[in-house]
Amino acid sequence: MSPVAVKTAPFKFDNVGSFLRPAKLKAAREEFKNGSISQDELTSVENEAIKELVQKQKDIGLQAITDGEFRRSWWHLDFFWGLNGVEKSDVENGYNFVDVETRAETARLTGKISGENHPFIEHFKFVNQLADGDVIARQTIPAPAQFLAELVRPENKAATDAIYPDEGELLQDIASAYQTFIKELHEAGCTNLQLDDCTWGMIVDEEFWKSMNDEFTVESLSEKYVELNNSAISGKPEGLTITTHVCRGNYRSTWASSGAYDKVSDELFGKENVAGYYLEFDTERAGGFESLSKVSGDKQVVLGLISSKVPELEDKEDIKARIEEAAKYIDKDRLCLSPQCGFASTEEGNNLTEEEQWAKLQLVKEISDEVWGA
Repeated sequence: MSPVAVKTAPFKFDNVGSFLRPAKLKAAREEFKNGSISQDELTSVENEAIKELVQKQKDIGLQAITDGEFRRSWWHLDFFWGLNGVEKSDVENGYNFVDVETRAETARLTGKISGENHPFIEHFKFVNQLADGDVIARQTIPAPAQFLAELVRPENKAATDAIYPDEGELLQDIASAYQTFIKELHEAGCTNLQLDDCTWGMIVDEEFWKSMNDEFTVESLSEKYVELNNSAISGKPEGLTITTHVCRGNYRSTWASSGAYDKVSDELFGKENVAGYYLEFDTERAGGFESLSKVSGDKQVVLGLISSKVPELEDKEDIKARIEEAAKYIDKDRLCLSPQCGFASTEEGNNLTEEEQWAKLQLVKEISDEVWGA
């Protein structure tokens, strides 16, 4: 067995996945959109930017590298668009964040869903060849529950219902599509898959429920999301570690929802069959650490205590104190540290510089080394 194959995530010093796009990449994407360069020319720029990014990740000491999501516009929609039976579509309104609205795009069904031959497989193969005995290549994708949430948005529900009048069949096909993708991803060499999931952040937010009808409850949606996510990763290949990242929105340094984990902790922390959780904890909007006592088995928890939204560096001693506070509810050996989210969940990126981005990760590393040992 190779050295890479025995390494498992999460790591004490870790990162959620996305990075700020360098100026040359942003320019190339704009030129491609305007038709002034070809897909091959854009891919060449992406390749070089990813190589440079991977080297920086290695230099700073990350044990799991990603492509920074440099080939994507969105953290989630690009993956959905790569599934069979799904199309990119414009809508009247984007997602609502505090004081800002995103670009108005979505993923809409055109037929039955399946997951074979997804373009992300080739994307992974490229970054995987840049891994070595000291690091593994991580693939990040949106969680199955996030796909379901997109398909039942008011703008998409009619198209979804027309193709899947039976919700049970819809859930089954989502799970099956993910199973197909996961199998092909593992065959391409992947040993670490991260499922990014904002659904939990939404259903703990009181504002979310003001627009929902009485047929839904926190409990019923929690059960549905866990069942779907677990179904999608059931029968996962041996040697593949699957984790999940829970977020409350990350767009141009703004956020979309607030609420503690308490209301969903029994389902999310007790029943979701993942190896670890990357959890947002950088502000009071995520509540306290009490719910970590519900994390079942030997699952790991990566505390997102460092904000990827702001350039200011957190105080080391404050972060160490918060780690000790979290350790009251879960063994400190099961804890790790990372930023609360990626630095660029969409290609626009958060409001900090690349230099400030790397300073944030350096801070995470220093604290991690001091708390758990280098």
